[in-house]
Amino acid sequence: MKRFLGFKQNKANPVENRSNSSSDNDFTEEICGLSNLYSPQEHTPAHVRDVADVLYEMGKITADQLSGVRQLQAGKKGSDIAQIIRELKLADGPLISMAKAGLYGLKFRRIQSQEVDRNAFDKLELNYIKSNHIMPVVIQGNTLLVATSEPADLFVIEDVKRQTQMNVEVLVCPDEDINKVCETFEKENIDYGLDDAVSDMSDVEVIKEQKDDLEDLEKMAGQSPVIKFVNYLISNAIREGASDIHIEAKEKFTKVRYRIDGVLFDTTRSTLKMHPAIISRIKIMSNLDISERRLPQDGKIKVTVGGRGIDLRISTLPTNHGEKVVIRVLDSQTIMRNLEQLGMEPDVCEAFKQQIVLPHGILLVTGPTGSGKSTTLYSSLCQMDGDKLNISTVEDPVEYELDFCNQVQVNEKIGLDFGTSLRSLLRQDPDVMMIGEIRDNETARIAVQAALTGHLVLSTLHTNDAASSVTRLVNIGIDEYLIAASLNAVLAQRLVRKICPKCKTVYKVPENIRRHIANTGIKAKQLFAGSGCDDCRGSGYLGRMGIYELLVIDDKFRDMINKDSSVSNMRGVFRRSGQPCLFDDGVKKVEQGLTTIEEVLRVTEVCNETFESELVSDSNLKPVQCKKNESE
Repeated sequence: MKRFLGFKQNKANPVENRSNSSSDNDFTEEICGLSNLYSPQEHTPAHVRDVADVLYEMGKITADQLSGVRQLQAGKKGSDIAQIIRELKLADGPLISMAKAGLYGLKFRRIQSQEVDRNAFDKLELNYIKSNHIMPVVIQGNTLLVATSEPADLFVIEDVKRQTQMNVEVLVCPDEDINKVCETFEKENIDYGLDDAVSDMSDVEVIKEQKDDLEDLEKMAGQSPVIKFVNYLISNAIREGASDIHIEAKEKFTKVRYRIDGVLFDTTRSTLKMHPAIISRIKIMSNLDISERRLPQDGKIKVTVGGRGIDLRISTLPTNHGEKVVIRVLDSQTIMRNLEQLGMEPDVCEAFKQQIVLPHGILLVTGPTGSGKSTTLYSSLCQMDGDKLNISTVEDPVEYELDFCNQVQVNEKIGLDFGTSLRSLLRQDPDVMMIGEIRDNETARIAVQAALTGHLVLSTLHTNDAASSVTRLVNIGIDEYLIAASLNAVLAQRLVRKICPKCKTVYKVPENIRRHIANTGIKAKQLFAGSGCDDCRGSGYLGRMGIYELLVIDDKFRDMINKDSSVSNMRGVFRRSGQPCLFDDGVKKVEQGLTTIEEVLRVTEVCNETFESELVSDSNLKPVQCKKNESE
């Protein structure tokens, strides 16, 4: 330290006291080393090889792309290079995992559920596997082979050694493979056999109807076979993608049906003597009164299936053979979609997006019950900036909870109806208001008032097409000039089933109806249909998509509303505008091989009755019959 101080004192005259002796040379080198430690010089750290370098060496990204990634990484200090590459869509998950394996000198392998030993998998808890992205695959002697998507996380690997008390060998796999295996094993945990559940129920002591012993009925509803049976119905419905579960009491048995893709399918039957216990179990889960069997009741249940929360809406109804229960399955994963995923044509989607960014006015979505109106409205709200806008909804009921807006649940029993809620919302400084449904004069009047005072109002209306919405508002009691001044656009929609991709086949259009199909504008010489397979339950269809017609209210249409708002006139003006109607949009989907002409005819109105009758009568174009009973 003294030498260092002496060096500082002589720094002004570096030549003074300099000597050629070896000791002085050593002293000078030592001081220079110290000065390098203390002087504020800039150092450029050596570059550490990472995933981007490996992808470049593999030829998966170019030099320009590598440079761009480096620039983004420099601007986002501490950011993950792999995440930047993924956001730029330069490489997908499996390719990034392959690069990580090459970076750390490990093996890369895709993992399927059948390759995973369940005994090895159970060495770690499911939540631990998901959260830490590491999965046991197989046990080899005293060595546990694990797959991970994060090989750099040495702490997790050491923790696995500690938990399992085994030697650990590591390989790299994509995170999506780990998630799929977890989902498969999670399903197996709740996939108890239906036959076993039904057979178990036959051994349960049955309550006589005439005794009406509620205490015994509640005890019976809590017994394991009944719980197992109800849990099976709910979990299986969610896995099948059902939107509703119908539990119906018939004369000699209890019938259970799922609504899948808008169509009801028979699922199972159970003995009628167990029907009261099944209904009571569902009532207990939804906090309903099990002693009340003469009046309808409504409730809800929150369940967790496959690691995600599901809301169930319960509705009971007395029938001649016993109470019927309908369970509506509300899964947020099926409704939170982009507008492009709903099936809109690009031009319709772009025009609709322009409507939801307008500062004020009314945007209506119309169609019958079950046509996907709520999905469209929720998807529209998701396109908005909830941080900068005050978005509020009034619904009956609130089907899906949205974090970015304020949702009001209508409760008419205490006087909180649509009108009361909307009047209060207008004093809450809203930017966007979503009304579950315009069903009466008061709701429509407040919606118009809100639109005319600078708010954007989104709502639904039950009409057959877009043009008749104007007449519907007039019938409700809204003046034509107010409708013309406040209404921005109307979107009418239906849901059609999509052809199952697993059994999709081509068939030629028969000569006897080819000319009729030509009248619809279908130019394809070949159409597609599903032949039926296990994936689609023999129906030939799997999943649904929307068909749409969008009526944008321009100045010409506003003048026509003031002159003549009759249904025939409104439809005539819409047809003359050249905009595609529901049937036209459905025909496009048929040409694209996404659905069948039968599906389009099922949900739309067609003026050409000859075409429709010949189409349905032709054996080659009949809808594929479902292996199970099917009902609309």
